[in-house]
Amino acid sequence: MEKTVSPSIKFSCYFTESRQGEHFIGNHALGFIVSGNTTFNDGNNSVTLAPGQLYFCRRNHLLKYVKTPETGGVFRSISVMFTQEMLREFSLKYGFVSGGRQPESPYQLLQSDSMLANYMVSLLEYESVLTQPGSPLLSVKQEEAILLLLKLNPELKDVLFDFSDPGKIDLGAFMEQNYHFNVGINRFAYLTGRSLSGFKRDFEKTFNVSPGKWLLQRRLKEAYYLLTEKKMTVSDIYPELGFEDMSHFSYAFKKKYGMAPSKI
Repeated sequence: MEKTVSPSIKFSCYFTESRQGEHFIGNHALGFIVSGNTTFNDGNNSVTLAPGQLYFCRRNHLLKYVKTPETGGVFRSISVMFTQEMLREFSLKYGFVSGGRQPESPYQLLQSDSMLANYMVSLLEYESVLTQPGSPLLSVKQEEAILLLLKLNPELKDVLFDFSDPGKIDLGAFMEQNYHFNVGINRFAYLTGRSLSGFKRDFEKTFNVSPGKWLLQRRLKEAYYLLTEKKMTVSDIYPELGFEDMSHFSYAFKKKYGMAPSKI
């Protein structure tokens, strides 16, 4: 369950493990784990965050996550999102500009024993107010979060106030590295610096097949390898390879290989 008021402040609470959501970070976000833990995986590295840990996620990146409740309890977290419109207004108001330097990782762990962490905890006291649509406190709390974030990590101004879109990159290499993320073709197009029509055109020139067909076949090929060589379970494989649910994965796998993945 998530209580969200506009795309700015979110209070999350889950009683069972959750992998829900698209693997695309559309806006910069500041997060704090209240209870349980969450695991991030950017395709290269994986990290698990415990209660009390603070993190920052960069927009325009792909990231998988698993939210796990504490034993006999719940998973709870607080997130503060920053849209481009809000950050442009903040930049004009306070005079912050980006210096152009960009870190590579889609997420960054922040100092937990800090004023910013204490601020995130304090938001719990305002949950009933902040979950009311149109609450005047929302913009105030967002600004407080940014000011405290920049006090803790001044270099993040280069990230927060960079309003450029992704540039055109090597499509083939990007897709081979990121095919397992659960995002739509329009997201892949955007992240490779192309319009949707340009992406489809370049994709077929590169792979000689449409994006949708290639993604399905590439994911199934990897699933077969993980089942036969790595001996992974079906329940572990399908969410890792961008399938929405087990039934969709099992149907597609059986159609290609002639047997259910559980029989491999």
